[in-house]
Amino acid sequence: MGNAYEQSVYTRLAETAEIVTARPPEHTQMLMAEGAPIIYQGQLRDAAEQFVGYPDFLIRQPDGRYQAADAKLARRVDKEIAIQLGFYRRLLKNGMPALAYLGTGDIVEVGDEANPDVNTYVTEIRSVLAETEPPLVRYSESKCKICPFYNVCKPIFVEQEELTLVYGIERRNAEGLEKYGITTISALAQADPAAVPDIPYLKGHEKKQRAVLQASAWKTGEMFRLKDIVMPGGTWVHFDIEANPLTPHCEDHVYLWGLLKPGYSKDDFDYIWTDHHDADRQGWDGFLAKVEEYRREWPDLKLVHYSSYERTKITEYAARYGMEAHSTVTWLLDDENGPLFDLQKPVKDCLVLPVAGYGLKPICKHEKLVDFQWEDDESGSQWSVVQYVNFLNELDTAKKGAMKQAILTYNRDDIIATRRLEEWIKSL
Repeated sequence: MGNAYEQSVYTRLAETAEIVTARPPEHTQMLMAEGAPIIYQGQLRDAAEQFVGYPDFLIRQPDGRYQAADAKLARRVDKEIAIQLGFYRRLLKNGMPALAYLGTGDIVEVGDEANPDVNTYVTEIRSVLAETEPPLVRYSESKCKICPFYNVCKPIFVEQEELTLVYGIERRNAEGLEKYGITTISALAQADPAAVPDIPYLKGHEKKQRAVLQASAWKTGEMFRLKDIVMPGGTWVHFDIEANPLTPHCEDHVYLWGLLKPGYSKDDFDYIWTDHHDADRQGWDGFLAKVEEYRREWPDLKLVHYSSYERTKITEYAARYGMEAHSTVTWLLDDENGPLFDLQKPVKDCLVLPVAGYGLKPICKHEKLVDFQWEDDESGSQWSVVQYVNFLNELDTAKKGAMKQAILTYNRDDIIATRRLEEWIKSL
């Protein structure tokens, strides 16, 4: 999709001037010397600095200077994009701001304000490259899990009992603990919370007690209960959504509103599905109608979800379609008397579990906890986005149907997992 978007920017620019595709850096320099109007896939090099950069476009200005530009599906210019474009400016050395053609349709300039971050980036990279040993790094479950070196680094972290393996401990508070002699998970597990000094991002008895227990859970595989779990009564309908963020209008399209009705078996899975983002409003209206239907059948309805994502999307959709005052919406979002209940909150507030993260899958798949397994072990939230985009692009009816069924099965298992989690919590 990024490549397709880049081509759309190419087409847009081609309407304004001739575009020439560059090859090696020498060819790019030749095209610039000849005054090519727009250079596509140019290669910039500074041999003395050992820099090389690959801007999507180099656009010639009336005064002869070239302006770097990149096509970005992103919705805003974040720090990484600013550094990248600032780096191209540093290679060009002409003072021209760089351009980011964003997925929203906006064109944003990046100028001198990016220079300090570019300088820091260059300094840090050179420092790393000069080292003979790998640099000291911390573990991060979300970042490390997707890194190709995960299987190289993770065993070393485990052997060293790196503090940041523990949920809730990250670089900023790990460094504080180490200053006071708590350098391993074992040391943290054996620490007296009352004796642990206040350090940045780990202050107060409750946070320190949780950190100690979380370290113990990592060591022993045991679960700890901090306090009694109180859950609301009523008729529970479990609720989970799937959204596609890769839309032309750069707004998340919730294409699947999944629900599990009383009976709580596979046959009780209910849903609203939309085949395309053009049917976005139809899916939203269908969800509200389904909620109203459930409310009539079960006046004490509770819509139970895991994490705040579902509430956030309902809020966004209400704003998107100017329905903040709609009676069903105001009831859904009523903090005091509304039906939405986030099951993650009592789990995190009341339990310390032997998991690296408090997402639904780590808890529900854990053999000593809920022990629920998904039909497709590879499925997940990012997987579902890829499946849906493939669904949108597939022309074969049979293949399209199989993709839809795979997504529905994943969403159904997510919801059944929340039901199993509910039962497990009540069994405690």
